[in-house]
Amino acid sequence: MIMPITSTMAVGNPIYNLEQPFKMIKYKHLFGPVMSRRLGISLGIDLVPYKYCPLNCVYCEVQRTTHQVTKREAFFETREILAELDSFMSTNPHLDYITFSGAGEPTLNSLLGQIVNYIKAKYPSYKLALLTNGILFSDPEVRKEVLPCDIVLPSLDSATQEGFEKINRPCPELKVEELIEGLIHFRQEYKGIIWLEVFLVSGINTIPQEISALAKAINKIKPDLVQLNCLDRPGAEDWVKPIPLHTLKQVKEQLSQQVCVPVEIIAKVKYQPAESQLDGELIELLHNTLKRRPSTAEDLSAMLDIHINEISKVLSQLYQEKKITAQRESRGVFYKWIS
Repeated sequence: MIMPITSTMAVGNPIYNLEQPFKMIKYKHLFGPVMSRRLGISLGIDLVPYKYCPLNCVYCEVQRTTHQVTKREAFFETREILAELDSFMSTNPHLDYITFSGAGEPTLNSLLGQIVNYIKAKYPSYKLALLTNGILFSDPEVRKEVLPCDIVLPSLDSATQEGFEKINRPCPELKVEELIEGLIHFRQEYKGIIWLEVFLVSGINTIPQEISALAKAINKIKPDLVQLNCLDRPGAEDWVKPIPLHTLKQVKEQLSQQVCVPVEIIAKVKYQPAESQLDGELIELLHNTLKRRPSTAEDLSAMLDIHINEISKVLSQLYQEKKITAQRESRGVFYKWIS
C-alpha cells in the first residue's frame, strides 16, 4: 500500500518543510521526489559520483561522461546512503517508486545488492525501480543483485555494433552482442516488469535496417514494453536534434509490425503545481540566477546545492516553454533566462 502524502517533500538534495518557512535538510544521495515521465512520483537514489558510466551517449542531457569505466566500486559508505533514506522515509512520503538513477550508471556501485535488499526488507510497501543502461547485465552477479526490484528500465538504442558505437560511444571493450545477451539472460531470471527504452537519434537508429535489427533483439529479450524516447533539450552533442512527432510515429509503426510486445512513445510530462508544490521555488531560484549570468546544469547544481537530475528536469521544461536559451561552449551547455 502506498503511504499517504505528507506536508514534507523533497526537491533536489534539500527537503523542504511546507509548514515552516524554507526549512530544509540536505541530502547527498537522494533527489526529488520528481515527476517522472514513466514512473510518476519518484524518489531518486544516486549511487555513483557524477558522470561515472560505461557509455558516453551523444544524447545524454547531463552532458558528456567524465569517468568512462566498467569496473564496479563501492564509491560511498552504504550506511551513509541508507541513513539518508531512513531520514527521508520517516516522513511517510507519497511515492510511486523509489528509483536507482542519477547522473551515472547505478549498477557500477558494487554494494547495490545490499542496498536493494535493505530497502525491500524495511520498506516493503514501496515499489523499487532501476534505471540502467544494462551494460553490466552481462555479469550474473549484477543480475542477481537487482532481482528484488519491482521494475527495471534498461536501454537498447541499437542492436548493431556500428549503431551502438555511434550513439552510445561505449568503452572500447564493450560489444552490443554482450549487452543483448545480458538482457536476454536477465529476462529469463527476472520475474518483475521490464520496460526497454530505445532513444532515437535521427539518421542512425531510425533507418529500416536498424529498426529491423532492434526488432530481432527485442523479440529475444522479451520486455513487457518498449518505450521510444527522444531529445528534450540539448544533449552531449550539438548535432543530436529533437525528432518530429511524425518520425516517432513512423518508427513506432515499423517496430510494432516486427515485435511481439507493445511499443509506445513516451509522452512528455509537464510539471503539475498541485503535485510538486516546490517547483515554483526552484524555478524562481533558476530565474534569479540565469537572468544575471548564463550557467550550465552542473554550475547550477553546485551553486544551489540541488541534485543535477532535478535541475535537469526543470531546465528541460523551461527550455520547452522557451523561457531559457541554450548555448554550447567549450565547458558545456550554458542556459540563459530570456528577458
